[in-house]
Amino acid sequence: MVVTAVGMAVAPQLTGLTEAAHGEASDVELRGLSQRSYVYAVDGSLIATLQEEENRAPITLDEVPDHVIDAVLAVEDSGFWDHKGVNVRATVRALLSNVDAGGTTQGGSTITQQLIKQSVLTSEQTFDRKTREVFLAVRLEEQMSKEEILERYLNTIYLGNHSYGIQTAAETYFNVSASELDPGQAALLAGMIRDPIDYNPFRYPEVAIERRRIALSRMVDEGHITEDDAAWYNAVPLPTEPSQYTPPPDDYFVEEVKQALLADPRLGETATDRFDAVFRGGLQIHTTLDIGLQYLSEVARNDTLAPFALEGEPALFIAGRNLAGFDAVGTVASATVDPGTGAVRALVGGPGFGDQYKFNLATQGYRQPGSSFKTFVLLELLEQGYAPQDTISGRGPCRFNLPTEDEPYEVENFNNSRGFVGSIRAMTTASSNCGYVRLGQIAGIDNVTELAGEMGIVTRNAANEIVPLDPSFFSTPLGTQEVTPLGMAAAYAAIANDGHYHTPYFVERVLDRNGDVIFQHSDPGTRVVSIETAQIAADILKENVERGTGTAARVRGHDVAGKTGTAQDSSNGWFVGFSRQLSTAVWMGAMEGNVPMNRVGGRSVTGGSYPAQIFGRLYNAVLGNMEPEPFADPPARRGTGTLRLDRNIDLDGYTTTVPTRRRRPPSRTPSPTTTAAPAPTTTADPGGGNNGNGNGNNGNGNGGGTSTPPPSTEDFVEP
Repeated sequence: MVVTAVGMAVAPQLTGLTEAAHGEASDVELRGLSQRSYVYAVDGSLIATLQEEENRAPITLDEVPDHVIDAVLAVEDSGFWDHKGVNVRATVRALLSNVDAGGTTQGGSTITQQLIKQSVLTSEQTFDRKTREVFLAVRLEEQMSKEEILERYLNTIYLGNHSYGIQTAAETYFNVSASELDPGQAALLAGMIRDPIDYNPFRYPEVAIERRRIALSRMVDEGHITEDDAAWYNAVPLPTEPSQYTPPPDDYFVEEVKQALLADPRLGETATDRFDAVFRGGLQIHTTLDIGLQYLSEVARNDTLAPFALEGEPALFIAGRNLAGFDAVGTVASATVDPGTGAVRALVGGPGFGDQYKFNLATQGYRQPGSSFKTFVLLELLEQGYAPQDTISGRGPCRFNLPTEDEPYEVENFNNSRGFVGSIRAMTTASSNCGYVRLGQIAGIDNVTELAGEMGIVTRNAANEIVPLDPSFFSTPLGTQEVTPLGMAAAYAAIANDGHYHTPYFVERVLDRNGDVIFQHSDPGTRVVSIETAQIAADILKENVERGTGTAARVRGHDVAGKTGTAQDSSNGWFVGFSRQLSTAVWMGAMEGNVPMNRVGGRSVTGGSYPAQIFGRLYNAVLGNMEPEPFADPPARRGTGTLRLDRNIDLDGYTTTVPTRRRRPPSRTPSPTTTAAPAPTTTADPGGGNNGNGNGNNGNGNGGGTSTPPPSTEDFVEP
């Protein structure tokens, strides 16, 4: 009698509510739906999706098969096309059942009511909330068409395992698009709507099988399928684990894209705004990644390391013994940019973006570049007007007096070579340490570090802060201040681009969920050296590849240029080079820091060994089928003669001085070179840390040149 009384009391109130809802009122506002964002390569192919808890990919009703709609309506709201938002009889029946049971045991909500609960109200179980739900459902039916309501509902419902909406549910449970769901799959999903946690087929398969059976039975009752169809689909095994339908965001390049967007104020003023935009905003993120080039970069690395790679780990090898006496694992990182724009086309950040190797060595791994840094000294000299044929002593070992040091700073050429007296060009192709320490003083270390900074080069200090290069380090030409592969690739790209530098970037443009452009990358670039300087430098570095220390990087029929680098004790190996089309830096070393690589594949690692081989393999694969784009012929430049340092500084060089010319602007003056080498650093990541031991023995692999000096040149035009 009590239940009947409740029913008699409630029914008129619900009827009154539905009638009252037809009066004038403001529109019902549904909360916006979170949508995952899409990340695309430069060719438009999808490389990742970005989402947090709510993985949602809205689709239109036209994309949903009829049997999916039939399954959902058969289970959740068979009278959907007929009611006005509320099924009064079903609501009263559910209410009576719940009162009788003392709790919520039966649902009576229409799809419209469910949508109101999910997009306007909460799931609170109170009579007041239910009455508002009824009222707003009727309002919504007047405001939106049935098709619009159903489409919004199918994109809103939660179906477990982070799947929001029918599209992501189809992906998660069946590895298909919603348009490819069959009736049996549709029945399973429809049966999960009421309780996706307890009906989860991965955890509770028996319950899920029963829910599918009920859904198929109702589809039979509604005339959508036959008994035989239902029997067939009931016999199909359930899915047992989630599918990965879209590419996961577990990638060094994608991580850089994420971090760039999360720091970009164009996506929101606050960190929270930007987070919501990236992970819930349904953005279309078009990046600079060239998938083919990325693949070839990884293949070049793996093929080169193959003879000594760890079993099952093609990108790892034993670099050597660390200070604790244990084997240190080594790998390769590289970065490739487009010289004309700065677009990052490929990024090998480490052996693989797994749990152990998320640290990106290409963008965050600051390591000593060795002799590959000599290029900045070369550029500065050329900017000051010096010529490739100007001569300098490269004899070694060489000693230098420093104002603050009690003992002379001593530098050795690679393999303790005696070196020779020769041209700037010869010092470059032989990678003479003694020659370039002297050239660094002639150019001015302050000028060299300033130019490198203009070309995007920064370093890391003892506090793990990213700071400008320190102009007080006498050893700077030998590459003792740490840099990253991406920074080096972008800097060398300016040479390939006739002296025009572009900051490296990962994101080309971002569109909102409606396809409207939020921003488009634009960078006019900066001229850092003259066209003449860039062309002369490219010619010298081209010769270094053809007959200097970088011969392993040669590409038949194509012009490539570059410089090798080997840090002290073979602890870091580099090759940085370019063609007209691309610029690439390859680094090789131990992941934990500076570890001597003296027995890797039966030899010591130098920049001219495996790093140059990786570069050569990559560029032969990339340029092999392309039309050659030769470097411009360098302009002739009159030489200035033999370059010398003050004998009070250079204890083993010439005994007279030659005035040096300073680079523009004239206000630049040399800073005191009082520090022999960077002090050791303590790092918070698996980076290298400066070793700065002061002997300068960081040549690049083929020795310091012949001991027989070539003829001295004075005041003649380079042919």
